[in-house]
Amino acid sequence: MTMDANKPGRRGPAATYRWIRQLHLWVGAWGALAAILYGITGLVMNHRFGDGAWPQGDSIEAGRTALAIPAQARTSPEQLSLWLRDARQLDAQVIRKGGPGGRGGDARQPPKWNLSGGTARNAWSLEYAPGSETAELKQTSHTTLAALNRLHKGVGGGGWWILLADSFAIGMLLLGLSGIWMWARGRSAREMLASVMGLSTLAFVAVVGLALL
Repeated sequence: MTMDANKPGRRGPAATYRWIRQLHLWVGAWGALAAILYGITGLVMNHRFGDGAWPQGDSIEAGRTALAIPAQARTSPEQLSLWLRDARQLDAQVIRKGGPGGRGGDARQPPKWNLSGGTARNAWSLEYAPGSETAELKQTSHTTLAALNRLHKGVGGGGWWILLADSFAIGMLLLGLSGIWMWARGRSAREMLASVMGLSTLAFVAVVGLALL
């Protein structure tokens, strides 16, 4: 007695494979350009140190301005951020508060508030010592390569870029999981260990382990 290949019980594994393969293709198409961008910028940033460091793009100081800070904006970094937005149309994306003693707990260094924002190409930063009547606003312009590196690090892209980058990160997870599932399908554990997947896993674990020592 032979089983009909068209019966649902026989179609299950094949249907699952088709759906996962289709998901793999969809995710790959969605993140294809992002993979190229992240691949290029990741490779560039991996070689940013040493004698043979690769060009990272240029960051050019576009100007410095001393701002008079009103009393109501001196009470907290958040109030300072609100004032910058209302008075100077500068939306702070990052707010850092230096505690007593400044960085590293050095009591000789006074606390500072650092606010920054802008786009990947044109950025600004403001450093303020609590209690001071003025603060220095620094504006910086980045070349295309430097701007792309900033986007890779999630800097200067704004909310929409973060949302898009999150979708690419989730896509990478799905690509990896679906790729492993499809590669493992129909292979024994011994065949997996002796495959490209096994070799890459061994290399990955070894290199990450050495890096964490």
